[in-house]
Amino acid sequence: MSATVLAHDADRSASCGGGVADVLASSRPRWGRRLRNRLALGAVVLAVAATAVPLASVIWESVRRGMARIDAELFSSSMWAVVGPGGGLLHALVGTLLITAATALIAIPLGLGAAIFLTEYGAEGRLASLTRRAVDIMVSIPSIVAGLAAYALFSLLLGPGTRSGLAGAVALAMIMIPVVVRSSEEVLRLVPQDLREAGLALGAARHKVIRRVVLPTALPGLTSGAVLGVARIVGETAPLLLVAGFTDAMNYNLADGRMTTLPVFIYTQWSAKGLDTAAYDERAWAGALVLMAVVVALQLAARHLPAQIAKLRRNR
Repeated sequence: MSATVLAHDADRSASCGGGVADVLASSRPRWGRRLRNRLALGAVVLAVAATAVPLASVIWESVRRGMARIDAELFSSSMWAVVGPGGGLLHALVGTLLITAATALIAIPLGLGAAIFLTEYGAEGRLASLTRRAVDIMVSIPSIVAGLAAYALFSLLLGPGTRSGLAGAVALAMIMIPVVVRSSEEVLRLVPQDLREAGLALGAARHKVIRRVVLPTALPGLTSGAVLGVARIVGETAPLLLVAGFTDAMNYNLADGRMTTLPVFIYTQWSAKGLDTAAYDERAWAGALVLMAVVVALQLAARHLPAQIAKLRRNR
């Protein structure tokens, strides 16, 4: 019996010793895992720095060089008859506003209409599939191709060499429409199907359900998509150089004569300098700073407008 007791005690001692060894092993630092975590963290930090440093450099350089010409004259005068210091970008601001507004008036209704068709009427049809494929192609084409298409269209309608703000708006609309279609389609898909079915069950026609139920529900997201589409085209230069041209004078008529926008103003000031190169450089950097402020304002509007619209609808 004493032998049995001794054997039992030996087994208990062995099991206790093994448990202590396992605890000690598990408490040891796992250097391999810690090393991998630190390497991954370092890679992420380097990726963020590689993205943030160039962006911060562009912003700082634009602010540092552009602030030298941010004054009242810059926003109250054009470049007409200016060959040295002075002058402003009022004509470019007016051209940007008019062409962007015309582009939005063309692209938003067409893009929203296409998105409504894709989500509400022909979701899985052959025409819907062809439309989505065409939108994908339009998203990927270079902007200069849109400019060439608009130039060819207006050359056929009004004669070769025709340049106007309206032609620029048509070219930019070709770029903006697929952006609006994609964003609007995704937003409309988020509207619960139960809302549509409830409206149809009450006897409302489909177009009334879309107008009174679907669109008001999706309005915040649709607004955000439209603003992002405007932000996408407000900085375009190549198609506008081709179809809208540039001028140093004021032009308020979209359908008649050349019209300058902010990106084209920056390009011409930088590439076609006069004798006083410093004055042209200052105007170019000031234009870049103003354009950057416009794009940032549009991005902030796209981020905050949906929440404000939803808040207003709840307070009704």
